[in-house]
Amino acid sequence: MGRSRKARREQAAVEAVVETVEGGLAELMPDRDRARAWTLLIDGAPQSHVDLDDPAYLSFEYQRRLGHVIDLAAPPGRPVHAVHLGGGAFTLARYVAATRPRSTQQVVERDAALVQLVRRELPLDPGARIRVRSVDAREGLAKVPDGWADLVVTDVFSGARTPAHLTSTEFLADVRRAVKPGGWYAANLADGPPLAHLRGQIATAAAVFPELALVADAAVLRGKRFGNAVLVGSDRPLPVAELTRLAASDPHPARVEHGRTLTDFTGGAAPVTDAAAVASPAPPPSVFR
Repeated sequence: MGRSRKARREQAAVEAVVETVEGGLAELMPDRDRARAWTLLIDGAPQSHVDLDDPAYLSFEYQRRLGHVIDLAAPPGRPVHAVHLGGGAFTLARYVAATRPRSTQQVVERDAALVQLVRRELPLDPGARIRVRSVDAREGLAKVPDGWADLVVTDVFSGARTPAHLTSTEFLADVRRAVKPGGWYAANLADGPPLAHLRGQIATAAAVFPELALVADAAVLRGKRFGNAVLVGSDRPLPVAELTRLAASDPHPARVEHGRTLTDFTGGAAPVTDAAAVASPAPPPSVFR
């Protein structure tokens, strides 16, 4: 059933929280349709959506797709060891804690002021086993023990762009070091036509992980618009059929590419090294209008 008019009026009266953090101007905007839900924006770019009453609710398309990866990374409900590079409002860490109780998680978020803001305004469940480190993503990853993680999720943006040092084979080699045999790597990537960054990131991941799948909107894959794509890697075969079914069932259905079609899509792009790495392209202004 829908919320009462009174509940809607109460939420409408809640004011946004606006603070300057290291990454820019952070805004926590109340969700007018969900009583204790908020959207985090940095310099006007949406970063995260959190529903404190229902942390298993994922509003953003790309976060739902990462949620599918989390659901498939281990049998339902089984606790996992997860590393989140990029924290935002800790949406996916909250999702893991809600859907896989007793999971042990590490969140690496460089912006200490943002971490303080989120902890104060959107507190984590005190029973969740979530440790937050305010250091650079590669520095935090380097401290993860070999083979500790069932899942490493990368969702790092600075000024709406993924930093260059998080796009290389050297970075992904350290991701694979931290992932246990059979574990998964998942990355939120953003690109638009001509998709050179996305193709390069697939080639980079292919140099490190033998099994890959890409989840994205068909219009993004055709180079029709700027958008997000979720790249998944492992050292063992991925459940492509299940991932395809889940992605197709979303409110905004996505395609899953793997195997030969994914290789063809990459189009001969070369892996990216630290020496040649550049940040992902900035989205056009129209994306956030």
